[in-house]
Amino acid sequence: MSQNRPVRAAVLSAGAWGTAVAKILGDAGTSVVMHARRQEIAAGINIQHRNVGYFPDIELPAALTATTDPAAALDGADFLVLSIPAQTLRTNLATWAPCIGPDTVIVSLMKGIEQSSGLRASQIITEVADVNADRVAVLSGPNLAREIMQGQPAAATVACPDEEAARRFQQACHTSYFRPYTSTDVIGCELGGAVKNVIALAVGIASGMGLGDNATAMLITRGLAETTRLAVALGAHPATLAGLAGVGDLVATCSSPLSRNRTFGTHLGRGLSVEEATAATRQTTEGVKSAQAILALAHAHDVEMPLTSVVSALLHEKVTLTEAAAALMQRPPKPER
Repeated sequence: MSQNRPVRAAVLSAGAWGTAVAKILGDAGTSVVMHARRQEIAAGINIQHRNVGYFPDIELPAALTATTDPAAALDGADFLVLSIPAQTLRTNLATWAPCIGPDTVIVSLMKGIEQSSGLRASQIITEVADVNADRVAVLSGPNLAREIMQGQPAAATVACPDEEAARRFQQACHTSYFRPYTSTDVIGCELGGAVKNVIALAVGIASGMGLGDNATAMLITRGLAETTRLAVALGAHPATLAGLAGVGDLVATCSSPLSRNRTFGTHLGRGLSVEEATAATRQTTEGVKSAQAILALAHAHDVEMPLTSVVSALLHEKVTLTEAAAALMQRPPKPER
């Protein structure tokens, strides 16, 4: 990238997390153009410096602009930051790929597994955009969007096979309130981010059923154990799951009422159907979409994931809440490790 101009980032698209990362980048001095599907969202960002659809109460950096034209957003971008639902990545990226520059580093914010293929976001990106893996990075960690929009302290992991690319994006998003660390373990970061959503559903279900803090702690701990088993089986380093992209993200997502996956689970635990919980949550809940795909990955690699299995069964109405709780508590006793 040229040293004669600011680092430029295109953020596609303008949802809650994409907006939060765009704000981080802008506050770090990176030139940011967001892609918004709706004209009123783009206009709000350009004129009012606010995302009126998600954070109408929080001002965005004045230098951050928006467009409804993805090609315009991507023009000259050093980084393409993708923040869309994991299940729509393949279709959207196929449309955007011709506009991606030959040296643009693609950064995934997505925390899901594609239902049809069982692929992680970085794998879909390399396949659809026809780029090498060292041009694809992942940003993952305990990052609740509203807290970041409010400038509250947070940290995350930037993972990329190319350490220099990871360091460049680290620099592009390092602010007084957001501290990024680097890693080369893309697999660990992506699986930590995807599976924690399913575990957060389980924690929310337990909360909705009134099962108490002991149950919550048990689910978080055993959820981390099964996440680590799957990640390591797929080639991740176990230390990654003990870091920001693993236990950090897991704790934040399972503990906060700002977490849409935990909230969705709470609705289920209080007796709502999947359809009713979807209507009540009103936002993309990646754990619901990814649970079955994660379980299929586990079966393919002979990894035992009892929490994921029970959550998947609940989502597909194969078991009741009472049966799910009993299935977990009546498993045969075994050593913890």
